[in-house]
Amino acid sequence: MTAQYSADFEKALQVGRPPNIRKLFPNSKALIVSGKVVDRAMIAKGKAITMAANGRNYFVIRGVLMAAQRANCPIIIEIAKSEGGQKAYCAVNYWNMARIVDALCNELGITVPVAIHADHYGIKSDKDLKAAMVEIPTMFEAGITSIAIDASHLPDDQNLLANLAINPSIPAWAGLETEVGEIKGNQGLSTVEEALFLIRGLNARGIFPDWIALNNGTTHGIEASDAGIQVGLTAEIHQALAPYRVNGAQHGTSGNSSERLREIANRTVTTKANVATALQMISWGLEVNDYGNAQLDASGNFIKVAGEGMTEELWAEMVAYAESKGWKKGDYKNLNLPFENKLLAQPADVRERMARRVEEFACKMLTEVFDAKDTAPLAIEAILKAGSHDLGPKGSPIEKAADWTDEKIVERAKTIVSDKGPEGNFED
Repeated sequence: MTAQYSADFEKALQVGRPPNIRKLFPNSKALIVSGKVVDRAMIAKGKAITMAANGRNYFVIRGVLMAAQRANCPIIIEIAKSEGGQKAYCAVNYWNMARIVDALCNELGITVPVAIHADHYGIKSDKDLKAAMVEIPTMFEAGITSIAIDASHLPDDQNLLANLAINPSIPAWAGLETEVGEIKGNQGLSTVEEALFLIRGLNARGIFPDWIALNNGTTHGIEASDAGIQVGLTAEIHQALAPYRVNGAQHGTSGNSSERLREIANRTVTTKANVATALQMISWGLEVNDYGNAQLDASGNFIKVAGEGMTEELWAEMVAYAESKGWKKGDYKNLNLPFENKLLAQPADVRERMARRVEEFACKMLTEVFDAKDTAPLAIEAILKAGSHDLGPKGSPIEKAADWTDEKIVERAKTIVSDKGPEGNFED
């Protein structure tokens, strides 16, 4: 399709693309930007959230980009370490995602800003931290423009110290997310004290995250209950963090009703909401409810909608494969890697309907739930005002570095009283 590029877009394209993106795609018309740009656009509108879509397959990425263009809002395309790291279960990964997005933006004439986010970059040990110092630079070299450091599996002091240690590996211009509390549903909920400890410690050492993710009652994957996000808790923590100017990143939106997500937008300072499982299921052609949860039939099986998503034949092959592995419904995400090429090998009309189904769902969420419509000009305005790809930090120094030395961090953490919830694997 032939795109119409405005004068402001052309200016933003010249100054707003980070150096890694300019190097990778010197002749591109894709406005790939820092996650900071997207965050600032949501702040400028107020009570607006954009989608951070986990691009588990090509069709999700294509559909979400088309939705963002329709809604005229900046978007975040992301992949988590479990989905797209070295032990990935998806073909889309940290090192090819920017290339896929850039190609699609040019093909489709996408003129809204897009950030490329490395979600849930997990650090659980000293070994992980050492490996991260090598791996994270390679991800930015491959086009990542924003990252979520997730050391929430560690005790509070080790979480903070890991964030401090890894920060020199992250470009100052990049979007930055930090996390307190693993995403464990209604167990191990984050507290004001834990969140303040993390953000105050980072502030003292000159680090000003754009977002903080909390365990505020939601889960990853297929939501087993309707408890969902605890909006009051989220609002309380965000209010406590207000002086530090850090916004919320809402994880695990699949399984939460549109009403609850609207409440998150209205009552908290959330600007980024991750959507993963719902988009995957929609692209495949499965029946989902308003919560984005895939529906099951009387026998407990997913419901494939005839004539939507992939072909019925390919779906039957995927189900048979999953059954041969003994996979439960929550394990179906592992089908992404072995079947991506088979999905891409379907006829053009089938591939198109897979992406269109994602587009319809995502566009409705962006415009009717997250209130992000027409925020793209605000993102471009932020770039032009800065005259640079680097918008700088929102926060400013409040804490004293002398109060937050490594030794004092360890001592301070001993006073925190919290319930981390059950042990287990809470990836994604």
